[in-house]
Amino acid sequence: MEPSTTLNIRPPLWLPIAVVLIGGAFYIAGKHIEIDAKRENPATISVSADAKVSAAPDIAMLSFGVTTGRQPSAKAAIALVTKNMTAVLAAVKKLGIEDKDISTENFWLNPVYDYTTAGQIPRGFEVNQNLSVKVHDLDKVGDVLTAATSAGANQAGGITFSIDNSDALKGEARTKAIEKAKMKAQDLARSLGMHLGRITGFSEDGNYSPRPMMMMKTMDAGIAEASLPVPAGEQEIISNVTISYELR
Repeated sequence: MEPSTTLNIRPPLWLPIAVVLIGGAFYIAGKHIEIDAKRENPATISVSADAKVSAAPDIAMLSFGVTTGRQPSAKAAIALVTKNMTAVLAAVKKLGIEDKDISTENFWLNPVYDYTTAGQIPRGFEVNQNLSVKVHDLDKVGDVLTAATSAGANQAGGITFSIDNSDALKGEARTKAIEKAKMKAQDLARSLGMHLGRITGFSEDGNYSPRPMMMMKTMDAGIAEASLPVPAGEQEIISNVTISYELR
């Protein structure tokens, strides 16, 4: 009987080290992939908030003008509107309204007809001219309207109150809205057990509308007898912001 032979193969010394290194490399690579995935698709939240600022308006835009009614000719209609509008402009400027604050809104010259069974019969021409006047001193709004109607203006569109330079107020409303949105985001992040990261998006919707006051289209002669009381009230400037944050 032949004696049994036992093979005793010992792995090389470098093999365990290689296994550890390879395993570590795979572990590190896996973590790297995991971190990259988080960086590419981080958790995010979006919050919205609004804030408003109120202020008294400091300018008024007035719209008024002259209509001639039916005149025998285009020349006669233009001559009449020129005469009346010249008087209106002089009365308005006498109250301190500057040329740069006066502009023509519209001017039209139309033929006028009588309509019969026989067809159209020309009956002359009519002219209408309307002005847009900016008044910086609101205490003068009623005086300007009274002066204009006394001088011959017989048409009116309305009064619009607004704030001449509203940028500072818009910025104030925006700052307040951003602070409210940030507080909301912080509360939400805490509820989720996380912290706010960098801002990934921002948008704003502003809302500021001048306040119109409608008037009759054809002015009554009685309006010219006394200065009109025209309260201006307050304007609201609203900022609505939406901010997106990464969570970490």
